[in-house]
Amino acid sequence: MKFRFVLFCCVVITLGSCEDKKKAAVETNSDSKESVKDTVDTKTQEVAKDTVTTPSYPLITNENVVEFLTEYGEDNPETKVLVSTQHGDIYIELYKDTPLHRANFIYLVKQKYFDGNFFHRVVPNFIIQGGNSDNVNTPRKRNKIGKKYLLPAELENGRIHKYGTVSGAKEYRENPDKRTAPFEFFIFLGPKSSTGHLNGNYTIFGRVTQGMDIVEKIANLEADSGDWPLQNVYITAEVIE
Repeated sequence: MKFRFVLFCCVVITLGSCEDKKKAAVETNSDSKESVKDTVDTKTQEVAKDTVTTPSYPLITNENVVEFLTEYGEDNPETKVLVSTQHGDIYIELYKDTPLHRANFIYLVKQKYFDGNFFHRVVPNFIIQGGNSDNVNTPRKRNKIGKKYLLPAELENGRIHKYGTVSGAKEYRENPDKRTAPFEFFIFLGPKSSTGHLNGNYTIFGRVTQGMDIVEKIANLEADSGDWPLQNVYITAEVIE
């Protein structure tokens, strides 16, 4: 009888021990599966992150500029841009009836071309001009985008330069087609008497909706004989709508 009791106890202890070990093994195995799942999820996220790429755009040339900007403009219909400087913010609205200039400006903003460039020409009671700098990054950015292309003039709307209009700059060379140099723009703040050589020659593609006090402040900064401000006026730009 005693022997049977002892044997029974041993069997119970043995079974209990096996059950505990099995349970522990199951729990350990469960933890292991969760760990593996976490590792797989992490690797999946890393792979997904690595495979996200930004669009690759062709170099813009005079041969493809119209086709490229037409298509880009359809895919990127925004019309409002914030230009920030250390002197304050300037809000610009772009016109839809100058589609190539609008698309070009949006493209440059999204490509971060203007970031780190300057308002490099300031003339009180006339204009401030931006989009250039003496930084080595500026020609590098132009090379990457397409340094030799020009924008066809968009003058059919008959607009004239007024306080706060935004226009494309031109190169100082013979330019009978009135094509625009794509990387620079100017904001007009002068009187009507200063528009004679501008109207009909420079494409107006937007206007300042807020921040003309900042434009005035920048225009009146001290500058050298070439109208370059003695203190660099740094630009950053972002599309807001």
